[in-house]
Amino acid sequence: MSAHLTEIIIFSVLFLTVSGMGFMAARWRRPANLASLNEWGLGGRNFGSWVTWFLVGGDLYTAYTFVAVPALLWGAGATGFFAVPYTVVIYPMVFLVLLRLWSVSHVHGFVTPADFVRARFGSPTLALLVAITGIVATMPYIALQLVGIEAVLKSMGVTGHLPIVVAFAILAAYTYQSGLRAPALIAFVKDTLIYIVILVAIIVIPLKLGGWGSIFDAAEAKFAATPAPGDGILLNAGNQLQYVTLALGSALALFLYPHSVTGVLASRNRDVIKRNMAALPAYSLLLGLIALLGYMAIAAGTKPIGTDNNTIVPQLFDQLFPDWFTGVAYAAIGIGALVPAAIMSIAAANLFTRNIYREYLKPDAGDAEEARVSKITSLLVKVGALLFILFLDTGFSIDLQLIGGVIILQTLPSVALGLYTRWFHRNGLIAGWAAGMTAGLLLLYNVANPVTGKSHFAGSAFPLSKLGLDTKMTVYAGILALAVNLVVATLGTVVARAAKVAEGDDATRPDHYFADEGDPRVKELDLTH
Repeated sequence: MSAHLTEIIIFSVLFLTVSGMGFMAARWRRPANLASLNEWGLGGRNFGSWVTWFLVGGDLYTAYTFVAVPALLWGAGATGFFAVPYTVVIYPMVFLVLLRLWSVSHVHGFVTPADFVRARFGSPTLALLVAITGIVATMPYIALQLVGIEAVLKSMGVTGHLPIVVAFAILAAYTYQSGLRAPALIAFVKDTLIYIVILVAIIVIPLKLGGWGSIFDAAEAKFAATPAPGDGILLNAGNQLQYVTLALGSALALFLYPHSVTGVLASRNRDVIKRNMAALPAYSLLLGLIALLGYMAIAAGTKPIGTDNNTIVPQLFDQLFPDWFTGVAYAAIGIGALVPAAIMSIAAANLFTRNIYREYLKPDAGDAEEARVSKITSLLVKVGALLFILFLDTGFSIDLQLIGGVIILQTLPSVALGLYTRWFHRNGLIAGWAAGMTAGLLLLYNVANPVTGKSHFAGSAFPLSKLGLDTKMTVYAGILALAVNLVVATLGTVVARAAKVAEGDDATRPDHYFADEGDPRVKELDLTH
């Protein structure tokens, strides 16, 4: 550990500095009272363009970005670039969906996607399923952020689980006190550090390794020497379909996650969202550069610590940069985990409070009680994520997020499609959710990885040969599960309509009840029923 003393000192100073900012955030734009979900959980719904840009960017481009994506390129090659196109194609789709969701939520006081589903389809059961799905899908995503911190600690020679528990405790404490204002304030530091570190890395590392040509030549030579048919610096016929469906499925899933919606709902107005949907793709450029760190590690001969591929990037910086700059890079990764982990725990807590606690346990809960329950729940969510790290295999932590993506995709018909049509019947959507979830879990159960020796839940690339097709191609399990969901939801709706099954208690409201805020008909609505 003494060999990494400078790195540890710089990492600790920066980590503790931003943690202090997290506690101070409770006084930043402080309202008269923080004891409500609008204030604690959504920052007063008053974040402007710059704050939202850093908050949503810090929420979406996480420690997973910095650690797992380059590790995937280091291990499998071009397949790891899937994260770049999906963060490009998502924004036009999100522009349409989230702009409408913000308007609906702003007018009607919705805090979670499940709030919208409850009102749209008049079904507490469907809203409950959406809430549970969001919470379950978020847990491994939070764990993924803690994996990023753990990889840095390993590279500094810090072993054992105690440091990660301490980091978690600090995160839990300032999130409990400051709510969404904490990650919003910390995001400024986090993103600034990451931009500085990456810009320096893409200039200095290629110069040290003989240029980009040498880097790609080294990567090509490595993959040519391996027996794995799916790796390489280019895609091949066997993994092209997996790449396309993975990018598309990940794009569809990204803004269905509760934490993504939370960051957007905290925006001040529609113009803030419009500007951010136009400006956020700048992060995608940065993401492509981060991914290339995997190829740089190959050219530099960098090796992970043991079998933990997540340590590739930290080890690369330790190998090629002076200790002081490596400490800054480690801090960027560590702080990059704090922002999304805080937002995710808040979003999951809001789901529990609004759509489980108030809906089923205490319907008369007031604002202060909602805030108190959400604070406690955010702590429990972090404990659950910590258990993921302590007891589950995280050799390729990206698998955790991919599995979560398969799960959260099953809310797309209720949330995304529900914003534009109420044709679907609540019973059809419930049946579709159940079928899609079952199909998704069965598909994931049948994904094996002979390299790691895992027979089940070893990723999300489902072999089409297991469906009886004579091919070696794989496909993203989430897309297949979503297709099953949509088919069953459609058939269920047709059957329910034919049988004249009653709609939900609120589903008779006119379509313009859920129109955009800019629609003049919104002003005519009676919001008391």
